[in-house]
Amino acid sequence: MQLTYSDLSDLHHKRQSAEWVAVSHERTLSLFHDAAERVPAYKDFLAHRNIDHRSIITWEDFKRVPLVDKNNYLRAFPLPALCFDGAFKEKALVFTATSGSTGEPFYFPRFTELDWQYSTLLEEFLAASSYGRRGPTLVIVGLGMGVWIGGLITYRAFEIVSQRGNFPLSILTPGSNKHEIIFALQKLGPHFEQVVLVGYPPFVKDTLDEAVRVGVPFHKMHLRLLFAAEAFTDTFRRYIAERAGIRNVYRDTKNIYGSADIGAMAAETPASILLRELAQSDEHLRIALFGNAEKLPTLAQFDPSYINFESVDGTIALTGTNALPLVRYAIGDSGGVRTWDEVVEIFSSHGVDVGRELAAAGLGDTVSKIPFVYVTERQDFSVKLCGATLFPEHVRMALEDPSFVGFLTGKFTMITRHDAEQNQYLEVNVELTSDAKENPDLSAKVEEMIIKKLVSHNSEYAYLQGLMAERVRPRLIFWPHNDPRHFGPGTKQKWVKSEPKGTVT
Repeated sequence: MQLTYSDLSDLHHKRQSAEWVAVSHERTLSLFHDAAERVPAYKDFLAHRNIDHRSIITWEDFKRVPLVDKNNYLRAFPLPALCFDGAFKEKALVFTATSGSTGEPFYFPRFTELDWQYSTLLEEFLAASSYGRRGPTLVIVGLGMGVWIGGLITYRAFEIVSQRGNFPLSILTPGSNKHEIIFALQKLGPHFEQVVLVGYPPFVKDTLDEAVRVGVPFHKMHLRLLFAAEAFTDTFRRYIAERAGIRNVYRDTKNIYGSADIGAMAAETPASILLRELAQSDEHLRIALFGNAEKLPTLAQFDPSYINFESVDGTIALTGTNALPLVRYAIGDSGGVRTWDEVVEIFSSHGVDVGRELAAAGLGDTVSKIPFVYVTERQDFSVKLCGATLFPEHVRMALEDPSFVGFLTGKFTMITRHDAEQNQYLEVNVELTSDAKENPDLSAKVEEMIIKKLVSHNSEYAYLQGLMAERVRPRLIFWPHNDPRHFGPGTKQKWVKSEPKGTVT
């Protein structure tokens, strides 16, 4: 039986860390056995690996169950076989899609229960407002409203929050239309006690910059920001908070860790934002908490009542129910999982009292001892640009065009960077042949070919290109043959790199 929001909220404030661990194990094992009995594809997957689900009794047993992923599972079976009872057409579902590395989308069916689960994260965000108000609130959903999950599930989840009656919400869904959002901020925003703007981090940043330029009175509307689709730095958070007149970044900003695969999986909390900030200021503490990640990971908390995360050799595996249930599913991210007690102990061993820090920041009332998941760079060799996932194979297709023979080797490195004003852009480092030299004509042709291939093979990029062509135009840097910075001889080519911590260009 599904808990009410009130019951769930009470549990979040009362249950201890060890109790949440027990819940995660119990719910995960229950879903595993249910899927093994009722999902034809999963039953076949286990049979081919000589796994009898009835022999999986303890949590240690469960760790022996092989991981599933897009290639060995989702693309290996017909869609109906991946769903409970081998069917989905008879159920009330919503479909969303991802733009995969092959360019062919995968359609995920979604139960309405996932919308309700997301709504609990949003209501917690509304309740934590630093403005201490439950008065009229305007929610502007600036996420894409097409076949992608972000905009539609966010609209539906806020609608559910409104129906519960704890907050008087009005919702506007302009999607990723910067001018519509700015107009709404000007004309509607001042009539509400709070405004929540939802969007991809770089898009929100662009919108705020333009809104400030045209004189939107943020100081009159108590703006709060909800992000999704990609990670960002604390520097970025502070920058946009200043632009928006936000005084408390812990209570009035939040980043959602979600996916088309299974909805909103985890979210930043005031505690996780503060702890991530503290870890960034102490190198030894950061390594103890996150390992040697190239970039500071997103730190979020998740409710084991609905989803569970594991870290398997640095790979994040999730187990969660849906019309298409996922058991030990490698979602393509690197990272790790920590219980609340583990995090407290790590900080304590480095001389930081978590309870004292939270109290000093005035966040004691927001604490929930549910587990943490931290997410570093993706494992599937992709980068994020304004919410779109970009894969190197599409850039490779552009550089291997016959017209560039004799000029380019085909080797490159993609990096998503931020300039000094926190504008995000795609940098592509391209290797020249030994006897070629960079020239404006070659640069223009390569740039246009990369855009052409991305538009034709990646629906997410095509959507952004139609909205903000100049913002998502790649910036090319041509390098001499075998330049050691990106193309050292005798080394395996690294097609994707992370922006080094703390750098701007």
